[in-house]
Amino acid sequence: MTELIRHWVAGKFDDTIPQRTGEVFDPATGAVTKQVAFAAESDVDAAVAKAAEALKEWRRASLAKRSNVLFAFRELLNERKSELAEIITAEHGKVLSDAAGEVQRGLENVEYVCGIPNLLRGGFSENASTSVDVHSVRQPVGVVGVISPFNFPAMVPLWFVPNAIACGNAVVLKPSEKDPSAANFIAQLWQEAGLPDGVLNVVHGDKVAVDALLANPTVKAVSFVGSTPVARYVYETGTGNGKRVQALGGAKNHMVVLPDADLDLAADAAVSAGFGSAGERCMAISAVVAVDPVGDELVAKIAERMAKLNVGDGRRGCDMGPLVTAAHRDRVSSYVDAGVAAGAELVMDGRGIEVDGADDGFWLGPTLFDRVGTDMSIYTDEIFGPVLSVLRVPSYDAALEVLNANPYGNGTAIFTQSGGAARQYCEEVEVGMVGVNVPIPVPVSYYSFGGWKDSLFGDAHAYGPDGIQFYTRTKVVTTRWPDPSHGGVDLGFPQST
Repeated sequence: MTELIRHWVAGKFDDTIPQRTGEVFDPATGAVTKQVAFAAESDVDAAVAKAAEALKEWRRASLAKRSNVLFAFRELLNERKSELAEIITAEHGKVLSDAAGEVQRGLENVEYVCGIPNLLRGGFSENASTSVDVHSVRQPVGVVGVISPFNFPAMVPLWFVPNAIACGNAVVLKPSEKDPSAANFIAQLWQEAGLPDGVLNVVHGDKVAVDALLANPTVKAVSFVGSTPVARYVYETGTGNGKRVQALGGAKNHMVVLPDADLDLAADAAVSAGFGSAGERCMAISAVVAVDPVGDELVAKIAERMAKLNVGDGRRGCDMGPLVTAAHRDRVSSYVDAGVAAGAELVMDGRGIEVDGADDGFWLGPTLFDRVGTDMSIYTDEIFGPVLSVLRVPSYDAALEVLNANPYGNGTAIFTQSGGAARQYCEEVEVGMVGVNVPIPVPVSYYSFGGWKDSLFGDAHAYGPDGIQFYTRTKVVTTRWPDPSHGGVDLGFPQST
């Protein structure tokens, strides 16, 4: 009998029979390995109610208690990270080394919020006015909803959940229905670390579950990562219901290669950032902008490296695994067809390649287009697969114009040996995260992650200082303990004296 992945509510698995379920695949074999329960609105509401109940005590837990739980969770996650990586590979398809890297980046954020006593420090001003003191505190917002994507089933929850919990909130996590097991594994580690039951709950499902979180009045804040159309929907629906929302959307990340760049370094970076995790990363490089005259040599070097990539089952030591589902593979493959039809030069074709894996896996090999136009769908759309497009431009100014005209503003990189050019680019490019000779500029945990334009809806970026601010509300307290010998009514506006 196929295993059923159940909701995790108030410290245990829900044992009710779900009205709807979905299939979970092994992308490397194409086989259905599990079923996942799909939450009805009532299931989400029940989980939110349990979170609200647990919140009453957890928000009052001392900073020492919270940090103790966080340190214990960090140790458990570190001890069992290889198990979590195996779960990710089995349901997402990314190779084991990539899955392990995902867990490690999530672990770094946990380590950051282990310092929550320092991160939540307020301010104090003695004698702001005569015998009047002022201090500020940061308090939790309440019950938080986290909606995470399929491409990082562990890292994205580890970007949001530890921060929200550390700040004294309770959480309802809705992971992707495509690879849901990692969320349950993480929830059980939290329980083992001593987190009180109900502070973290996991509900599985589809749009019904998402809409229920966005509609429930007890949920005060929502964190989301996904495609731009869905991010816009989550932001508009959530804020329309009076919630605080951070919604990270899609991307079209460009890598600009200037004529003075080390082309071997640039080619290595383009292949690594373009085809890691089969291109299913919001920070993947999907467009290389080659500034004349480097185009021919750069394309040749990229193609040479691509030809050596081994595509197959991520558990066999391959370089790149399958795509997450057959439907997504077919969608990405259709963009390859569209690129050919639009007149782009197909340098490397990933369709129908030989792989080190089962015939029924969801395969599409690395694909390279050259001489791509900005009006082609392979450029304008977020493909989210192993398709790399090379655009050729005559100058730095032309490259910058391409970047800044794009509606996305998530991540970008520039490859150059000129400090002046790099500094100018960092200043002028309209993108939230910039790498200089770094192809995937994901910020370290003590900075914050997020793009500009259609890559982010809401003001707060993820994790780091922005994450702490998003999950808390500031309260300012003004205090005076008057001398009993003084007093009297004064209708004038209060002034500092």
